[in-house]
Amino acid sequence: MAYKAHPTAIVDEGARIGDGTRIWHWVHVSAQASIGEGCSLGQNVYVGNDVTIGHNVKIQNNVSVYDAVTLEDDVFCGPSMVFTNVYNPRSAVTRKDEYRRTLVKRGATLGANCTIVCGNTVGEYAFVGAGAVINKNVPAYALMVGVPARQIGWMSEFGEQLPLPLQGAAEAICAHTGARYVLDGNAVTKLDAKKTP
Repeated sequence: MAYKAHPTAIVDEGARIGDGTRIWHWVHVSAQASIGEGCSLGQNVYVGNDVTIGHNVKIQNNVSVYDAVTLEDDVFCGPSMVFTNVYNPRSAVTRKDEYRRTLVKRGATLGANCTIVCGNTVGEYAFVGAGAVINKNVPAYALMVGVPARQIGWMSEFGEQLPLPLQGAAEAICAHTGARYVLDGNAVTKLDAKKTP
């Protein structure tokens, strides 16, 4: 099984694209990009050369994944969300040797129209709300909203808010999966899953 690309898409020779990936209208994938299996690249997506995209990543319409960005497995990029790779851009100053790397870890959701400022890591299964601006590292499972983004809660892997305080010691069960989440200080971990979604 190979990937599928719409006739209007441009996939440069040398790009590595996994089986079952779907590439829609007016997408451009650069020659050195690496894209995993089972991904979906919506209309008008751009993927740069120094980009690694894992398996089952969904990139919605009008998203540019610029050089120095890595998306791990199961990441969701909402419509028109933005990545950057230069912290202090100037049209008259070339800074291609100053790109700051961005890492979005497994299962994270980046909501529509949010912006991920370069040089930051978005933790596993974190959830960035629509329109938020991420200018610092995001903990695993954190729910982030606003400009600049602030943490307002914790999210399960299923994508539901957990009834946990921002800090302290507490536990919560995901009603959909039975998975148990434990808050210790200012970090959440998933301990087990009693049933699957």
